[in-house]
Amino acid sequence: MSAAAPVMQAPSVQPFLRLDGISKSYPGVRALSNVTLEVMRGEVHALLGENGAGKSTLIKILMGVIQRDEGSMFLDGEAVEVRSPLRAQALGLAAVYQDVTLAQPLTVGENFFLGHLPRKNGMVDWGHMRQETERFLRSLGIMTDARMRVGDLPIAQQQLIAIAKVIWGGAKLIIFDEPTALLTNAETDILFGIIEKLKQEGRCVIYISHRLEEIFRICDSATILKDGGFVRRVQVADVTEDDIMAMMVGRSLDAAFPHRPPTPGDVALDLRGITAAGRLDSVDLTLRRGEILGLYGLIGAGRTELLRVIFGADPMDSGEMRIEGKVVKPNSPLGMIREGVALLTEDRKHQSLALQLDVNVNMNLVVSQNQGRFGLLERKKEDAVTGRFIRALNIRTPSPFQKVLNLSGGNQQKVVIGKWLAADPRIVLFDEPTIGVDVGARVEIYGLIHKLADEGRAIIVVSSYLPEVIGISDRIAVMHKGRIMGIVDKEEATEERLLRLASGLAS
Repeated sequence: MSAAAPVMQAPSVQPFLRLDGISKSYPGVRALSNVTLEVMRGEVHALLGENGAGKSTLIKILMGVIQRDEGSMFLDGEAVEVRSPLRAQALGLAAVYQDVTLAQPLTVGENFFLGHLPRKNGMVDWGHMRQETERFLRSLGIMTDARMRVGDLPIAQQQLIAIAKVIWGGAKLIIFDEPTALLTNAETDILFGIIEKLKQEGRCVIYISHRLEEIFRICDSATILKDGGFVRRVQVADVTEDDIMAMMVGRSLDAAFPHRPPTPGDVALDLRGITAAGRLDSVDLTLRRGEILGLYGLIGAGRTELLRVIFGADPMDSGEMRIEGKVVKPNSPLGMIREGVALLTEDRKHQSLALQLDVNVNMNLVVSQNQGRFGLLERKKEDAVTGRFIRALNIRTPSPFQKVLNLSGGNQQKVVIGKWLAADPRIVLFDEPTIGVDVGARVEIYGLIHKLADEGRAIIVVSSYLPEVIGISDRIAVMHKGRIMGIVDKEEATEERLLRLASGLAS
């Protein structure tokens, strides 16, 4: 794949990487306790566990960011010490994190050749740099102009470029930390193709993801951590999602969706002929109080677009919307908030939270906008709102004044839920509510959604994860190219049937 890429290696019974008896403590906290990790050459190895299980600490030790208190590390059977990230790089270890670390003002090519620009006759050889960069990107299935400034590329494209740059460096072991969080289905397919090439070259991959379906698609083996300890190393082909979930959190996937008899009440939301040019095509939909309606479809089906129109964030060209029998015009989010509608967006970090502000401020963002002439609440009322929802939603934070940035993904999502519940909405729209959330927090969020429905609120849940949308919903509406292709009752829903509808085929 590049001049630096290792040649194909014959299978070996000796692991390329072995961490043995790794322990790490902080004041009052045992982050890791006697953890073992083995990764073979040409293997994709999943590292699994809830937030707080110890995955991040283990990776930081491996990459030389922090030092272990106890234990040993071996590469190709030789004991090594990794005292710094530079030492990790020299040993052939690399990591691709969720936060893109490219130089934004520079071009794609300049990022690839940073520190060693090609020269010809004393001048930078821009043509050679572009040619070599694009040749390498194309070999990975990435069609990007090397002259493009990185900061001008979509964030998902930047993520693929960052992955390509790490591979370009010839690393022998690459850690992928939630690599698909920002990628579309098509971009995810490109990534998985890249990982397959790495396997064929004999390189090692450690893959971290909360999306268990990805683990079964691309990983060969997995190590499960729980509460900082080693649980088990398994071959992925020998276990099920239920097995892994039980090892991670002590309960099965089926237990996440206990039987809930639907008790729909009066019509809360009625859509008739909702059309938005290029996005929605004559959508008819009815949602009742106490009902959870799943909304499924492939990328570009129009699910998020429909939620945004209902919430008043995007305009509709024609159609009629009624809330509890009253015709409403969804002209603005503030207007729809006052009609009792809440939207929990997919991108909570950029659209739902002020990450640099504390839990208390975030929890009161919506309700303060909806209060009085100046949108102000007395400090005591703010504190009471925050305290109430920290307790009700079991938000794990050391203080109401902790920055939201420092919370786990699951607790960030609970802050978003609390922010909206403080406004007491009647209709709650969830867009991919468990994306980037660990399995344990995911189960808690399912319970919260059930509780909201039991209270008589009307719920729509957009999800791309079929077991989730089937498990949590009373009915499932399936979209394709901006249209509702069909509505399926929970008892009749199968993954095959929903996929056929989502692909535009008859059920």
